[in-house]
Amino acid sequence: MGLLEDLQNRSGNTCELCGATENLQVYEVPPVSTGGVDGSLLGCSTCIGQIENPDTTDSNHWRCLNDSMWSEHDAVKVVAWRMLNRLKSEGWPQDLLDMMYLEDETLEWAKATGEGEEESEKIIHRDVNGNILENGDSVVLVKDLKVKGSSMVAKQGTAVRRISLDYENAEYIEGKVDGQQIVIITKYVKKL
Repeated sequence: MGLLEDLQNRSGNTCELCGATENLQVYEVPPVSTGGVDGSLLGCSTCIGQIENPDTTDSNHWRCLNDSMWSEHDAVKVVAWRMLNRLKSEGWPQDLLDMMYLEDETLEWAKATGEGEEESEKIIHRDVNGNILENGDSVVLVKDLKVKGSSMVAKQGTAVRRISLDYENAEYIEGKVDGQQIVIITKYVKKL
């Protein structure tokens, strides 16, 4: 059985955040280290669109978190926590956050993307030209890079798609080059 089928069975074929039944898809909760059923949720296009693009966030849509924040699945709780933190200036999300409890490991995962931190505390990843890098961006290497621990050399001009950010160090990102997951220093990449 595939990941989509597992999530459909787990969720009863509904969005695990808002309960919608249309346009459902798998959402891997960043940073994508666990993946699979435990690191993913089944979400509707509305929820996923607003998670990935904060400018489109409709706070009334997220009142559904009043129910979904109590999910037994960590991936759902992590996204609920992040969205409540993003919206806490509205007032009502702060009340829900005050009631919510996450195990230490789950809370660490929830905080991994910097959601809930003040802007001055967030780690910002920038490419060689100073452009801000986000999870899922595509970059191109600006010089040949020797990959530590292997004989591989990542060539200048190689595109690295769907990067993930290291939330502890602003100079590190991760991506796949020739099928191998590697850490890349941001000063050697240019955002596409």
